[in-house]
Formats: sequence, structure tokens, C-alpha cells
Amino acid sequence: MNPSSARPGFGRRGELLVAIQFALMLIFAITPVWHPGLSPGLFADLLLPRLILAVPLALAALIFAALGSHHLRDYLTPLPYPVDHSQVVQHGVYALVRHPLYSSLLSAALAWTLYTLSLSHVLLLIVGFLFFDFKARKEEAWLSARHPEYHDYARRVRKFIPYLY
Repeated sequence: MNPSSARPGFGRRGELLVAIQFALMLIFAITPVWHPGLSPGLFADLLLPRLILAVPLALAALIFAALGSHHLRDYLTPLPYPVDHSQVVQHGVYALVRHPLYSSLLSAALAWTLYTLSLSHVLLLIVGFLFFDFKARKEEAWLSARHPEYHDYARRVRKFIPYLY
């Protein structure tokens, strides 16, 4: 059987998940900052701590996105369903986390949330984390079916946060 003929049809490769992801990203971007009870003076006084927390997370987001895309380059697809010629990438940033592109989005969202101290963005970040966790599980099921060695890789390497989760 031709491998491409075994591939699921439209709608069964994660197209809906990609649409939801872009909707969540758009919602996050256009949601107003909301930090009730925080006076403008206190918000200004907290600038340095906010920068100390947010800047490293923003840089990590950029690094994970760049390296994740670079190491995955031949297998990169917007869909969570793996391309026909995919291989399990286990080097570079993929030796630290299994989903550096999802990690980069979550890290960027956390950086913005900490910088703005926005409660509305905290809620969206939680929703985003739950969504990416679900999407990663779906993607990993497809990868495991195609690549038996993925199980060992998943046992060794954390999903989103190096050494933690």
C-alpha cells in the first residue's frame, strides 16, 4: 500500500486543531490587559521585576521557535499529523523538550502575561496550556503509531518544560 494512501483524509489530520490554535492566538493577542485593583503607581513600580521575569521567557520563546523550526525543517507542517517522510527528531532543542514550537508559544504568552500582570491573559494562558497539551497528545499518538521508537523518546524527554513537564 502506498504510504500516502494510508494517510487520513481532510479533517482527520488535525486541521480543526490548527484552526483552534490560530483562534486562541488571535484571542490572546486582542484581549485587553486586565489587572483590577492594581494602581498605576504600583504597576510602574513593578517594572523592573516584570522585565526580569518576562525578558528571559521571551528570549526562550524565540530560541525554542528558531531551533525547533530549524531542527524539524524537513518535517515541518502546520498540521499535527506527521508528514509521510517524517523521522523522530531527538537532537538539538528536541533533546530538551518534545514540542519546542508549542513551548515557544506558551513561553511567549507567559512572558506577556507576567509583563502586563493581566488576569485575563492568565486565564487564556491556562486554556492555551490545556489546548497544547491535548494537541501534543494527539500528535504523539500519531507519531507513536508511525515510529515505535517514539515511546522511548517520550519517556526520556519532557513535553514542554525541560526537566519538569
